[in-house]
Amino acid sequence: MWSYRRYVESIFLLSIVYCITASVTHYSIPEEMKEGSVVANLATDLSLDVKTLNQRKMRLDIIANKKYVDVNKETGELYVVEKIDREHCPTKMSASCYLKLEVILENPLRIFNIELEILDINDNAPQFRRDAIHLDISESTSAGERFSLSNAVDPDIGINSVKTYNLTKSEHFNIEVQTGRDGSKFADLILTKPLDREQQAVHNLILTAVDGGRPARSGTASVIVHVLDTNDNAPKFDKGIYNVKIMENSPIGSLVLHLNATDLDEGSNSDITYSYSLYTSEKTQETFNLNPSTGEISVKGMLNYEDFRIYDMEVIATDHGANSLSGQCTIKIVVEDMNDNHPEISIKSFQSPVNENIELDTVIAVVSVSDKDSGDNGVVDLHIPHNMPFRLRESSDNYYELVVSEPLDREKVPEYDITFTVTDRGSPPLSDNETMTLELLDVNDNVPQFPQSFYTIRVMENNAPGALLSSLTAFDPDLHENQYLVYFILEKEIANTSMSMLFSINPENGNLYALKTFDYEIEKEFLFHIEARDSGSPPLSSNVTVHIIIVDQNDNAPVIVSPWRAHGSLVAKVIALDTDSVHNSRITYQFLLVTDATLFSLDQYNGEIRTMRMFSYRDPRHQRLVVVAKDNGEPALSATVTIKLSTVETAVKAYSDMTEVPLEYDIFSDLNLYLVIGLGSVSFLLLITILVTIVLKCQKAKPSKAAPPCRNSVISERNSTIADSTLVSNDAYWYSLFLAETRKGKLVVRHTDACSLYFSVAVLQLNVLICDFSCAMILSHGEGDLFCAHFS
Repeated sequence: MWSYRRYVESIFLLSIVYCITASVTHYSIPEEMKEGSVVANLATDLSLDVKTLNQRKMRLDIIANKKYVDVNKETGELYVVEKIDREHCPTKMSASCYLKLEVILENPLRIFNIELEILDINDNAPQFRRDAIHLDISESTSAGERFSLSNAVDPDIGINSVKTYNLTKSEHFNIEVQTGRDGSKFADLILTKPLDREQQAVHNLILTAVDGGRPARSGTASVIVHVLDTNDNAPKFDKGIYNVKIMENSPIGSLVLHLNATDLDEGSNSDITYSYSLYTSEKTQETFNLNPSTGEISVKGMLNYEDFRIYDMEVIATDHGANSLSGQCTIKIVVEDMNDNHPEISIKSFQSPVNENIELDTVIAVVSVSDKDSGDNGVVDLHIPHNMPFRLRESSDNYYELVVSEPLDREKVPEYDITFTVTDRGSPPLSDNETMTLELLDVNDNVPQFPQSFYTIRVMENNAPGALLSSLTAFDPDLHENQYLVYFILEKEIANTSMSMLFSINPENGNLYALKTFDYEIEKEFLFHIEARDSGSPPLSSNVTVHIIIVDQNDNAPVIVSPWRAHGSLVAKVIALDTDSVHNSRITYQFLLVTDATLFSLDQYNGEIRTMRMFSYRDPRHQRLVVVAKDNGEPALSATVTIKLSTVETAVKAYSDMTEVPLEYDIFSDLNLYLVIGLGSVSFLLLITILVTIVLKCQKAKPSKAAPPCRNSVISERNSTIADSTLVSNDAYWYSLFLAETRKGKLVVRHTDACSLYFSVAVLQLNVLICDFSCAMILSHGEGDLFCAHFS
């Protein structure tokens, strides 16, 4: 009972499924659609609610196929997942291609059958099975003959398949398109004009297959027609008549003539055999041999001009065709008399070796010549090469002398291979030669030669004694003792110093050495001569000029010469000297230490120290400046100077103390005395005027605690040893300062320090008094401030 019930339920379920899947939905799309392209909306076409597709677990099954399409559960659209190629359709039935799909939904269960037809597009060009079609056609084939050609294949169907064929233009061929029972197209090749292999052996044609698509596609194949030969051309010689000349006594086997007959045919039709005709005499056939394959005529017997002078023959050329064809020519051979005796040469006398300075027209050799022939064949000529310094001079019949015609030079050509060539005047001329070698002995005729006439040698200062400076090697092209050289330094004194004390040279190899250490600041260059002398007799020599340049090193630090007196906003000027070369002695200045950076400025190139603003009572009374001077060397060297500045009240007492110091002069000429008296008088008048002005101002000025702006004054301390290295001495510097300041209406006083070589210089203006800087003291008197500079 239970099994019966189960059977009824199964039949019922199958009937329901059959009813559900009985209908089939058809779609068609072209092949090669892009991925993601929509085919159809299944939800609309199958009347499904789009909102329930996910709940009903909608899925797409492809029966026995690759998954080319899929369904979008959100929109119900059927779209392309992968491009479909109709020509590779897995379910291709005849010319059609279908994809069978099943759309399955649950709750309730429903199955929809879908057939997707793939339509063809013209995406394939026609192709021939072979790229080249070869045909062999005899040149004797008559016009109108037909030849089958292989057809082209196009995977597309319908109108997209092969529609017609085209052939490149040809005067000998054309095509005719045929249609097969299955509708396929093929072409026949038709010969429209007879072929001639000798004019064109191969015809290259292009066959093109065109389909009916839009746009149309095409494929090509080469049609190569080989024209087969027939024996329709006879052999031909280059000439109809040949005239040949041959000398008597020609050796057996000598080639007389190479006959060449050509046949325009090919294969066996062009193979040629040569033979004598019946009109050729037996004497001629016995004297000359004819090669039947190559057509070469060669000497078979002895030729004698006196016995037989002219030979006539007739040669036939026959091809190997089925119906052989032939051609012929006539040959005339003329035997000529020959010059069969060579001239002879004999060396009677030859002098070798000789000195290279041998005199001109000196006889070197005596030569005789002869020839056994007669007539022009027995007349001989003797000659030597034209590029030699010799000439032949005929002394008697068939005797010649070899003499010197140009000066000889062993250094250019050490020996000569002289070839005597004798030639007769026969036709063709015969000749003989004899070669003799003439050697030249050396004489001392060349002076030693240096590669350069002037040597410039750069030597870095502070060099090590004994250092190799250069190798000055000369060359002498002579031989043996004439080329052995000895080197000397030609003596020359500079500042009572001989060159041999400064430099030495190896007499054998010319190596030049330094005997001492050079200092650029003392010696900057040397100029002397070196001589090279050979060992010949008499000896020859030459000399060369040597210029030694001492190259500077940065081995000297800058030296502070002195600060310089200044006026106005110029406080001081620092001057430093460097005895090195121009590059190393370029000096720059900068502050190493400054009390107030807003008060003073320093020019890095000229060393000028200037005030940047006016002094005030808030500024420190003592200012200390440290200036460093650096050169431009590598590594840079430097020197420093310390400048101490003080601002003080009016220093009348200091001025009076300083004026009491007597002036001392190391050198005081009469002219200087007159100048000092005149300048002193003027200065005295100016001083009286200044004092009166100060007193008047002091009486009018009101008491005030604020200090007025101070004036600047600079005191310079200089060491006499340092001053000697400058352009002026202590006294000259002092005197020039004295004159310059006095002309400006100022009083200049020098104070000498008893405990040292230093001295102080004081310059007084109308409203300024100076303090004593040698003791670094600050004095105060009256009203007003000034600052003082102390250099150390």
